[in-house]
Amino acid sequence: MFIQTEATPNPSTLKFLPGRAVMEHGTANFTSPDAATRSPLAQRLFEISGVAGVFLGTDFIAVTKAPDGDWNGLKPMVLGGIMEHFTSGQPIIEDQISDTDGDGESDETALQIKELIDTRVRPAVAQDGGDIVFRGFRNGIVYLHMQGACAGCPSSTATLKHGIENMLRYYIPQVMEVRAVD
Repeated sequence: MFIQTEATPNPSTLKFLPGRAVMEHGTANFTSPDAATRSPLAQRLFEISGVAGVFLGTDFIAVTKAPDGDWNGLKPMVLGGIMEHFTSGQPIIEDQISDTDGDGESDETALQIKELIDTRVRPAVAQDGGDIVFRGFRNGIVYLHMQGACAGCPSSTATLKHGIENMLRYYIPQVMEVRAVD
């Protein structure tokens, strides 16, 4: 098994590409070992000292290091952990539940926003090891949750304001602003 790595715009996060599907449906974001109980892969990676976050995408694993971590020592251990997991035969995640369903809004504007996010934004940020999930639309404000490499990335504010907000305002006049939420 050959696992490729790619840098992301967030210097604390590396993207690992195992050359096979990781998540069949949606994505999964684990920000602590306690949150990783349903993912044997994430649990294995959190056992490595210096791993602060694990994000599972469709064909990649984005790993975020602790602030005092060093990729020179951490990267080989993460590669080993991913390889061990794939050869073990364990599932990536125990019960695949999509973390991308938003808040269930069904009005026409929210559906248009979700469609633009899903078709134009999410594929682009997935290339950088992250994901952006629609969380709601109220009073002209779109609420988005940033995951993986996008969470804490120095350029995420610029992406959110200058990229996503401008695009949504262009296509959907009801959109006044875009805000990140946890």
